[in-house]
Amino acid sequence: MSYRVSRARTVMFALVYLAAALIGRLAVLDSTSLSMVWPAAGVGVIWFCAQPITRRYWIDVVALVVISYVVNSLTGAPFSTALSASLANAVQTLVFVVLIRRWRPSLWGAKGTEPMQSPRDLWILLTATFAATACGGLVGPGGRWLLGGDYTWLYSVAWMARNLLSILIIGLAGLSIGQAVAHYYARHGSLAGWHRHWIAALRATPWWRIAEYAAIALCTTSLYLVGFNYANRLPISFALLGLTVWVATRLATPFVMAHSLGVGIIAALFTVQNVGPFAAVENIELRTIMVQAFAALVAVVGLALALGRDERARLIAELAAQQEQASRHAELMTTIVDSMADGLAVIDSEGRVILRNPASAHLLGSRIDPDGRFDDTIADELFHPDGSRYRDEELAYRRALAGEEVRGAEMMIRNPEGPEARCLRVTATSLRNPDGTYNAVVLYHDVTAERRHRDELTSFAGVVAHDLLNPLASVDGWSNALFEDLREVPAHPAVDRAYADLARLSQASGRMQSLIEDLLTYTTVRNATAAPARVDLAALVDEITSTRADAAIAAGRPDPKFAFDELPPVHADPVLVRQLLDNLIGNAMKYTAAGVTPALTITAAREGDLIRVCIADNGIGIPAGQHDEIFANFHRAHPDSGYHGTGLGLAICKRIVEGHGGTITASDNPGGGSCFTFTLPAEIPAP
Repeated sequence: MSYRVSRARTVMFALVYLAAALIGRLAVLDSTSLSMVWPAAGVGVIWFCAQPITRRYWIDVVALVVISYVVNSLTGAPFSTALSASLANAVQTLVFVVLIRRWRPSLWGAKGTEPMQSPRDLWILLTATFAATACGGLVGPGGRWLLGGDYTWLYSVAWMARNLLSILIIGLAGLSIGQAVAHYYARHGSLAGWHRHWIAALRATPWWRIAEYAAIALCTTSLYLVGFNYANRLPISFALLGLTVWVATRLATPFVMAHSLGVGIIAALFTVQNVGPFAAVENIELRTIMVQAFAALVAVVGLALALGRDERARLIAELAAQQEQASRHAELMTTIVDSMADGLAVIDSEGRVILRNPASAHLLGSRIDPDGRFDDTIADELFHPDGSRYRDEELAYRRALAGEEVRGAEMMIRNPEGPEARCLRVTATSLRNPDGTYNAVVLYHDVTAERRHRDELTSFAGVVAHDLLNPLASVDGWSNALFEDLREVPAHPAVDRAYADLARLSQASGRMQSLIEDLLTYTTVRNATAAPARVDLAALVDEITSTRADAAIAAGRPDPKFAFDELPPVHADPVLVRQLLDNLIGNAMKYTAAGVTPALTITAAREGDLIRVCIADNGIGIPAGQHDEIFANFHRAHPDSGYHGTGLGLAICKRIVEGHGGTITASDNPGGGSCFTFTLPAEIPAP
């Protein structure tokens, strides 16, 4: 906010405060200098809450003190009363501003455009107002006593009561007006044409609603005028509070504020004229307290009821919106579940199916009895993939209801409603209920085509092995026969050339055989479905290393050195894990410099649900920049170093590890060589 706008706002509020102070001084009772009402208290808090706190804030404070002192002095107040009242008004206003900005900054202040939303906001306002008026009471009546003026405790209570009511009613009214102006300005950019929007909103309101507002306003004014004019002859004052309840439960909160303001004005005007039910009280201070208490009761009851109604309506609207959103989410989830190709069923603790999608009904058939339970005769038609019959206690949903997690179980089902037997992979998850029982969430995945494809691939691999490897075996056999025949031929340069040609032929045949075997292994690993089971890593590594050591000694190579700590078991396919370890250990021994004894260190550690295995060697290492490329198909890191290979060994390892949901990486061994690290699922999942 610019300095010019801030000072213009100071002048505007100063003029309004001056008018409010003059009105308050007109309501002075007799010679006590105690005003029946003091609207300047409400105007003051609006003034200081609307102004942003800057270095020039003191100008507003000085203006308020000067106006209060001048008005009190010019209207006949003694020096002690004028001085103490002006200081008390400033202290009271500043305390209120500090408290309300700390407790509820979005409700009051230069940017406070959020309306009161609940009775809690009202109690915060009342607390801040009471604390502010109490501080003002210590400075005002207390300062008057210190300066030699009269002082009674009733005078202090009356002073606090009138200021509290003024802040409560006038402050809230100013807040509503300021919020309306701020909302209109934020939406339209200026205040031009506000009356047209107000008229349009009025025309959009139903006629019966306008009639109700008019009827309540007329009834309120009439009954209060009658009640205060004829209080001695018609004791109907008790019925006046019923109007407040009517207004608070039916009409808008700003109208409730206006109603409370009107009631307070009527009560004050009649009491000042010594008319009405409170005029009979002879003590002026006590009369003032009773008028303020009556007006405060009307305001607090009305606002509490109105804000409680608004909060209830808002909560109901939020609940309806949440229910609608939940309904949309439920509809979306139903659509997703129904469109799934996999079967999904949710079964409660008593075996009743509380949810299943069409795919589940298609895969399992109509196996729900009239009570909604799974037909247990389904076990008569379920088989393990090896052909053995499922026992009833082995059913996945029964194991899940017992609190067990079932993952990757396979079963064959002979569904009479389908054309053929199908193979299903079943995953069952336990869902704990508040009472300690379990529901089972069962997912059925049809792997019939995968199993058929795997079987066809196995058959194809057998044909390839027979049709390609057998001719290579014949080539090796005839090559060996030629070697034997050439030994009986006398030495001749042509014989030497024949020996060299046969050696190259044997080497080419061996490379061709290795390539075919690696291609078959790679294809099988790529398309095979893992059958996880418990794998004892320690026993498997010991077996592989012993076999490799025996082969090295038999070939006349150095005896390799192996070191490995305790290796925890994993949950993986035993055949694939053997292939993985054999490839990595074989590579580590193969890629070792001439004259160096291979030395391998194998370690493992658990990380959550995974086992991280590290195989470190003392070989020739991995060329820079190829630590990721070595896992690609047919990639050879040392093509010109005399190390033969097909470039598929590490690609096979990567397929195996990723097929189990793990990762594999290569890095340099700090002591020289390389280090391969991979992860596999642990045997027992972490809790």
